[in-house]
Amino acid sequence: MAEVSSTGGPAGPTPDQGEKPIGRRAVLGILGLGGLGIAFGQHVQNGISDLLKPLRGTGLAGLVPGGGNFTLYTVTSGFPAPPPDYKLTVNGMVERPVQLSVRDLEALPATRLTHDFQCVTGWVVDDVHWTGVRLTELAKLAGARPSATVFHFSSFDGVYTETLTTDQVEQSGAIVAYSMLGGPVSKGHGGPVRLYVPGMFGYKSIKWLSTITLTSVVEEGYWEQNGYPVDAWVNGHGPSAA
Repeated sequence: MAEVSSTGGPAGPTPDQGEKPIGRRAVLGILGLGGLGIAFGQHVQNGISDLLKPLRGTGLAGLVPGGGNFTLYTVTSGFPAPPPDYKLTVNGMVERPVQLSVRDLEALPATRLTHDFQCVTGWVVDDVHWTGVRLTELAKLAGARPSATVFHFSSFDGVYTETLTTDQVEQSGAIVAYSMLGGPVSKGHGGPVRLYVPGMFGYKSIKWLSTITLTSVVEEGYWEQNGYPVDAWVNGHGPSAA
């Protein structure tokens, strides 16, 4: 289920053929931790993490959720392949709709983060290295109109969608990531680019990102339509309220 390196720590980028997708609904049905993560937030996550600390570095922690390694989920039958000549589209309530290749994104001002990735089902990967472009930078590039108060995200898997308000984007410092774990974002991790939202549960960090639409209406994303909250701060509030 999880990626495990030879040292028991988070694995680096691996070939796509070595990454096995797991249907998230099946995982939630077996573990029952998704609801606990939403209901109790950081208390549940901290408890799981504390219990597993003695296992980290032994190679055994990755056998259970919260063991310090990624578990790769998909809401479809597998990892989708990016369209030929992939470009990220930024459109909607903007003056200058743009389409950006990965190389175009790499040429923009880069933001580098080291931050945990926390899944609502209970596991957490500490100190993941991310590189990408802030959503606020992309909104500026496309000339977002003042009335555009919501970012809506679509995945090229044809199913996964998400939403963030401009307040959530500014508080979290959310980025479109083109690098993680020391290399390009792999197909299994949502490449060629994915969203990363610091401080929020992982389901908000949509994978296989295709389109960013600036709008004024909050729409429920895929997981919100399945009972998860639109506001997904791990601590129950944004960084500015900490």
